[in-house]
Amino acid sequence: MTLVWVTGNSGTGKSTVCGALRKRGHVALDADEDGFSRWIDRAEGEVVRDPPYPVPEGWLDRYGWAIVRDRVETLVEESRSRTAFLCGSAENEADVRDLFDLVVCLVIDEDTLRHRLATRTTNAFGQHPEELAAALKWNPRMRASYESRGATIIDASKPVTEVVDSVIDAVRKANRPRPVSPRPRTAARRDPR
Repeated sequence: MTLVWVTGNSGTGKSTVCGALRKRGHVALDADEDGFSRWIDRAEGEVVRDPPYPVPEGWLDRYGWAIVRDRVETLVEESRSRTAFLCGSAENEADVRDLFDLVVCLVIDEDTLRHRLATRTTNAFGQHPEELAAALKWNPRMRASYESRGATIIDASKPVTEVVDSVIDAVRKANRPRPVSPRPRTAARRDPR
């Protein structure tokens, strides 16, 4: 079993990649749509059941999008015999990183990000000025942050079929058996006596 975390900033195409993986017959779940993540009040630690939209100024300073470890642990158990993809992003990702066998980070440039957030119809996040400002702030940090953790970085500004091919190739490379190097021969030691 390989559990793959497909992540990236808002607007990088995580949900689109998830849908394309499903169409190709893979087990792919959307962390947002399939109930793996939720809004939490950082100060109180409580779940926000009915977040405001659009978010008022400063709301994102107190509230965060968090992934639920128990849900990911259940996915690990359910996916023991196959590869599964969980696509999403959460500020508390460090709480679940140990559950994934591979992390793939989708990255895009700022112009592509602005365009995608302004025109997407599947998710309204990023269309409000407060959310757009947050997404633009996070975008340049994503690549460096994930590269430093050894994630596979994929340019998601390419056509979706190429992006999905790259995600699948990353899994194949991660699952490829590594050749075992033969032990170097050591010269027979002579007794110095």
